[in-house]
Amino acid sequence: MGRRVSVRRELPPEESGAAFTDVVGDLVDWRDGVLTITRRDGSIARVAEASIVAAKVVPPPVQRLTPARLQDVASRSWPAPEVATFGEWLLRAAEGFTRRANSVLVLGEPGVPSQEALDRVNRWYETRGLPTLFQVAHADPFDRFLDAAGWLAEGDALMRTGRLVRAADVLHDVDASAVRIQDTLTDAWLSLYHHVAGRSGGGAERHVLQGPPGTLFATVCDPDSGAPIAIGRVCVLGRYAGFAALEVDPAHRRRGHARAIVKALTDRALASGAVTGWLQVESDNRPARELYDALGFTDHHRYHYRRSPVARP
Repeated sequence: MGRRVSVRRELPPEESGAAFTDVVGDLVDWRDGVLTITRRDGSIARVAEASIVAAKVVPPPVQRLTPARLQDVASRSWPAPEVATFGEWLLRAAEGFTRRANSVLVLGEPGVPSQEALDRVNRWYETRGLPTLFQVAHADPFDRFLDAAGWLAEGDALMRTGRLVRAADVLHDVDASAVRIQDTLTDAWLSLYHHVAGRSGGGAERHVLQGPPGTLFATVCDPDSGAPIAIGRVCVLGRYAGFAALEVDPAHRRRGHARAIVKALTDRALASGAVTGWLQVESDNRPARELYDALGFTDHHRYHYRRSPVARP
């Protein structure tokens, strides 16, 4: 379990062509005489034990997921209501709800000189009554340009990744029976999410949080009052699953609710064909880092936001 395997199975007599076929991928489940294997393209194969003629563990494929690629995937899991492209930059606006959804995501070159690009981006955000923010990886050349121009760094964060099968293995004995999973954002779930505090919880917030198809919401409710005491969110995009919005009411912390939420969401992500998990966490959020350290997540790259030093009138 949790390893990459190659399984040769015998095809039934009624199927034409070759007598055998091979399935290669991560072994994510094995029960009731059936193996569940997630292939590299995210598709799922279920193989009956009785049909197997040979099997072996094989090395994982060598993959390089660049910061730009991962940031692009993450942005699609947290979609702003208004988006515009400018070369390889992604301009996002969501009425100020979270920096991620109200910043320029730098994924490459803008296609024009840097100062001209800044002027045009500033105008785009001015018309929407928003400050200009850039979300940029530490190693990106444009970050050095912004630094030299005096743009202020804030919101330092880590992009972390991990293999879901390893996380599932660590969490295999966690009781997640109290976790309820839904594919629609509810008022109850929203009531516990701290980023919505003091806001209307209206169109922009709901658009971002509901996300694309493949987004799931986990909730643990108090057995007496029925009020939500822990929440979490995962967005499955093909082979990738992004975890976000993991929160536990302060009065109910240190009771295993966070691990139960992560287990339930990890199991659903694996069942949907995801292989790699990712999350974005602020660098100083020690409890979150320690939770995911234990699940095998490691730092992929760092990023932060850059804000203009020029105050708007």
